Amino acid sequence: MTHSTADEDVHYMQLALQLAELGRGQTSPNPVVGALLVRDGRIVGQGAHLRAGEAHAEVHALRMAGEAARGATAYVTLEPCSHFGRTPPCADALIAAGIRRVVVAAADVNPAVGGRGIERLRAAGVEVRTGVCEAQALRQNEAFRTWVLHHRPFVVWKCAATLDGRIAADSGHSQYVTGAVARASVQDLRRTVDAIAVGAETAIADDPRLTVRRHGEAETAHQPLRVVFDARLRLPAHLQMLREPGRTLVYTTAEAAAEDEARLRAVGAEVVRVATDIDGRVSVRAALADLAERGVCNLLLEGGSHLATAFWQAQLVDKVVYYVAPKLLGSGVPALRGPATDHMQQAIPLAEVTWAACGEDLRVEGYPVYACPNHVSSGRRANDVHGTD
Repeated sequence: MTHSTADEDVHYMQLALQLAELGRGQTSPNPVVGALLVRDGRIVGQGAHLRAGEAHAEVHALRMAGEAARGATAYVTLEPCSHFGRTPPCADALIAAGIRRVVVAAADVNPAVGGRGIERLRAAGVEVRTGVCEAQALRQNEAFRTWVLHHRPFVVWKCAATLDGRIAADSGHSQYVTGAVARASVQDLRRTVDAIAVGAETAIADDPRLTVRRHGEAETAHQPLRVVFDARLRLPAHLQMLREPGRTLVYTTAEAAAEDEARLRAVGAEVVRVATDIDGRVSVRAALADLAERGVCNLLLEGGSHLATAFWQAQLVDKVVYYVAPKLLGSGVPALRGPATDHMQQAIPLAEVTWAACGEDLRVEGYPVYACPNHVSSGRRANDVHGTD
C-alpha cells in the first residue's frame, strides 16, 4: 500500500470538512465532525456526526467501509474521542477496525479528550498525522471551542441596516430594511444556531416570531431557543413568539414583579432572574453563563440597538453578519448606541472580512479585533495571527 502525499491529505481532509457541515445546527453541544476512509486511493467509507447522542462520524464511516477499513487511512476533522460518553470511544473503534493511518485536522479542546485520542492511536501502532487544514477545522467549530474554553456561547451579531446605519425609522417601524433574499439568508443563519436573542423593546415593537421558517411557516425539525432580555418584565402575553413552536426564555432581574413573572409563565415562557449590570439592566455575562449551562453553544444576537450595544461594550460579540440595504433614512434608530467617541482609532475593526451580494443588499461578515480584549472574550485580539422579523 502506498502512503498518501501531503497534497492528497489536504484533498481528502477538505472532503471530510465538507462532510462535517452535514451536522451543522444539529449536534450541539457537540462539535461538527466529518470522517473519510481511504484505501488504495479509493474512498471506502464516509460519515458525519449528525446529532448529539448518536453515532460519531468515525463510526458511520467504519460501518460503511466494513472490511475495507482494514489498512485504510482515516481523515477526521477533529481528534477521535478516547472516553466513554453517550457513545463508545472512536479511537478504540478505529484501532479495532485495523485502520493503518489517521490524519487529524485539529485536536479536541474537550478536557475529556485533549490529546488522549491521538496518544491512544499511536500507542496502538497507528500512524498519526495532525494539523492538516487545522485553521479551517478550528474555525468550523468556533462555537464549540468558545463554549468549552470560555464557558459561554459564541455570539454572532446579525444586523440589517440602511446605508446610513439605521435599523428602523424614528417611529420604530423596521419591516423591512432588507429585501427578500437577505431575509431568506437570515433564515438559513437561524438554522445553524442554538438560540436567538432580542431585547424587550424589539420584542414589543416588532412582535417578531424568532423562528426558522420555510415559505412563511415555522419548521418543526429545529427551532432555536428564543431569548428575551427584559429587566422589568414588560413583555405582553400576546406576543407571537409565545405561541410558536419551541421555547421562549426571558432573562430578568430580582426587581421584576412576581405577578409579571407569573403572567408570562402562564403562557409558557420560562423566566430566569439573573444579576444586573451597573446600569440595572440584565447582565449579559450572567445570561450567557446560564445559557452555557443549558448547553447553548452559539447565540444569534438580532436586536435591538440597546442590547447589541451592551454586548459590544462587554466585548462579547465574536462575529458580525451585517446586511446593508441600498437605501437612506436620514434619521431613525441607529444600529448601536455607544458612548461618544473622539477619534477613528476607537473603532473596532473586523478581521477575515468577506463581502457578498445578497439580492439587492450586501452581506458583510467578519470577526471583531478588540484592542484591549478582556479575559473572557473569544473575539480576535489585535496582532492575533491565527486563524428581525
